[in-house]
Amino acid sequence: MKGHEVEVKFYLSDLPRFMARLETARACLEQARIHEVNYRYDTADGALTASHRVLRLRKDMRARLTYKDAALSGQQVAVRREIEFEVSNFDAAHEFLQALGYRLHVQYEKFRTTYRLGEAEITLDEMPYGNFCEIEAPDVEAIRAAASQLGLKWEARCVESYLALFETVKARRDISARHLTFTELANYSFTPADFGLIAADAA
Repeated sequence: MKGHEVEVKFYLSDLPRFMARLETARACLEQARIHEVNYRYDTADGALTASHRVLRLRKDMRARLTYKDAALSGQQVAVRREIEFEVSNFDAAHEFLQALGYRLHVQYEKFRTTYRLGEAEITLDEMPYGNFCEIEAPDVEAIRAAASQLGLKWEARCVESYLALFETVKARRDISARHLTFTELANYSFTPADFGLIAADAA
C-alpha cells in the first residue's frame, strides 16, 4: 500500500539460530548491527498517544523524523500511514519539536540488523526486554510468505508497537521504568509470556 507501513513482529527465543535460518534462506544483509536511539513525542495533553498516533525522531547512521497514523483495524498485520524523511541534525530537530510544543514522551533504543528476502525487509531487533524479528513488505501475502520461509509461526505474530509492549510488561511486572533503555531494564529478565506472546521461532 503506497504511503503505508505494512509490518508484523515475532518474538524470538534464539536469535543466533534464527540468524542461521536467514543464511540458509540466502537473505541479503542490508545493514549490519547498529545501535538505534528513538525519541517519541506527544502534546502536553497526551493527544497523540491517546489516538495511537506516532511522532518520532530516530538516530542511527542518520537521523529521521517520522509520523504514523493509528493502525487500521481488522488487519492481520499492522497497517498504518507513514510519513518519514531524513533530517540533517538530530539535536536541532529535537529542539525544533520542543519549540513547537511537543514533549519527549519516552525514549527507547535497540540494536538492529537488517536483511532483504525477496520483497520483504527483515529486521532483527535486540530490545532491552528481548529479541524480535520484524517483517515489512508491500502486503500481508508477502509478509506471510517470508515468515513461512523462515519457519516463523504465523499465529505467534504481534501487531503491537514496541512501546505498547513496554506498557504491557510494565503493568504485568509492576516496573516503574520511564524509558525503554538497556540501562533502565538492566536488572530485569523477561519471557514472551510477560507480553502475552509466544516464541515464534520455537520448534
